[in-house]
Amino acid sequence: MTYRAPVRDLAFSLRHAADFGRLADAFPEADADTVAAVLEAAGAFAADVLAPLNRQGDLVGARLENGVVRSAPGFADAYKQFAEGGWASLAASPEHGGQGLPKTLEVAVLEMVQAANMAFGLCPMLSLGAIEALEHHGDDRQKALYLPKLVSGEWTGTMNLTEPQAGSDLAALTTVATPDGQGGWKITGQKIFITWGDHDAADNIVHLVLARTPDAPPGVKGISLFLAPKVLVGADGSLGEHNALRVGGLEHKLGIHGSPTCVMLFEGAKAELVGGLGQGLPNMFTMMNAARLQVGTQGTAIAERAYQQALNFAQERVQGRSAWTGASPARIFDHPDVRRTLVLMKAHIEAARGICLSTAVAADLSRAAADEATRTSAKLREELLTPIAKAWSTDVGVWVASQGLQIHGGMGFIEETGAAQHYRDARIAPIYEGTNGIQAIDLVGRKLMLGEGQALGDLMDDIRDTIETLVAGDLKAVGLRLEAALDAAASATAWLIERRTKSMPDALSGASAYLKLLGDVVGGWMLAKGALAAAGETDTAWAESKRALARVFAEAVLAQVPGAAAGVMIGAEDFAAMTPDVLGA
Repeated sequence: MTYRAPVRDLAFSLRHAADFGRLADAFPEADADTVAAVLEAAGAFAADVLAPLNRQGDLVGARLENGVVRSAPGFADAYKQFAEGGWASLAASPEHGGQGLPKTLEVAVLEMVQAANMAFGLCPMLSLGAIEALEHHGDDRQKALYLPKLVSGEWTGTMNLTEPQAGSDLAALTTVATPDGQGGWKITGQKIFITWGDHDAADNIVHLVLARTPDAPPGVKGISLFLAPKVLVGADGSLGEHNALRVGGLEHKLGIHGSPTCVMLFEGAKAELVGGLGQGLPNMFTMMNAARLQVGTQGTAIAERAYQQALNFAQERVQGRSAWTGASPARIFDHPDVRRTLVLMKAHIEAARGICLSTAVAADLSRAAADEATRTSAKLREELLTPIAKAWSTDVGVWVASQGLQIHGGMGFIEETGAAQHYRDARIAPIYEGTNGIQAIDLVGRKLMLGEGQALGDLMDDIRDTIETLVAGDLKAVGLRLEAALDAAASATAWLIERRTKSMPDALSGASAYLKLLGDVVGGWMLAKGALAAAGETDTAWAESKRALARVFAEAVLAQVPGAAAGVMIGAEDFAAMTPDVLGA
């Protein structure tokens, strides 16, 4: 199937759900014309170059031949086009060849890349994380030597954490880094699940590796971060001999077949320390937190791809009699339950998109806002929203892909339609970069009391401000639903804070349910902001679709929260008005 980049929806979410305008002072170059041009160009590249490779990447996948990983058909050439187009450099510092644009715009672009070809998108996603880690923790030499090549896309980056005996429990890792007697280090050990750990799409691969030094203390305090390139790099940046590391095998996975997931063997590989000894975990978390937001965006992306295919299929497949039109046979799009499903899929996608873009705006403000108070407040918002963006959005990705398969009926279960691929691809996102259960633990265990509760308090205050506007206007019903759900979240928060002090197991047992509740509330808030902003749109049918999405989400999702007011505020007319034109990309 074809993929159409949802440029219009992305631009709307940037402006209204994420409040992109707050970045105007910090990023004056990211004006409306620049943003529009970037989104259009990225959308065209994603649709024309990456999307056609998606199915072949799934069917053929990456291959390990004579110790060398060969990319899926067309991927290496597409990556070169990606690099030459400057897409790897959007948000990187101009000091290292980057364009210095907001991370938020990078997130919007990566959504289209991931939707067009999720397996391909993992390569630049990990490289962007490596860039961020080196920008924050690398020394001047490392920045000068490695960042220009990573920023240009000539080299790619990886993150090496997991070992066979140490998955999410990094305290159990055993990879060792020993001094080489020349000021450097030698790494020995095995890492697994290394995304794009080897390939033929770039000249070099910069591996960021967690390892222990011989005299390090046990646990996470004994972990340090090292840089080990696939090909050794001279002082002048020239490439030398192959480093003592290799691919031990490729994993055979449920999905994302075009992404080579490698077992990496480090056999005395030359490496250099990044940051201080024993600082490996916090340093790596710079990369991991960036990746968690991108994975949340990936959930939104695969949902968008699955939704588009389901929407197209629903307009082509004819079956039964339409309760609306009386036509027989009718497009299944004209059956109320099918259209209801599609509208709910669309609502969840736009809610997830808003959450991810809002998290990115907070990240940009935390780095670049002019005053310290804004930077501090934005950092709290970024940290609070990150586990929600990652977990809630990736759960949305799986749910929407499953609903898309359901709309296909029996044909969805047949591989030839491609619907099953989206479901298989989506399923990894709630697992990697910290499982969604870990995100919930992070939310309850660490983020709940950020700034002594200020982070969550400020978020709830902002939502209540929007509720006041909703209730005062013609979206009162949406406001009341959102208010009831927010009150439930506030009650749950108070219970969790109380249980944290008395019985942490009680609090952690409710963590996943709490994250979903808070995600539902924030997602409803994103849709509500869009519904309010839609009043200013000249395309009245499209504007009304934004208002309908907020109403449908409020009734179908927020109204299910315990304590929400009873009553029905939506009916078949809300779905009937959602034509293919307003539901499309």
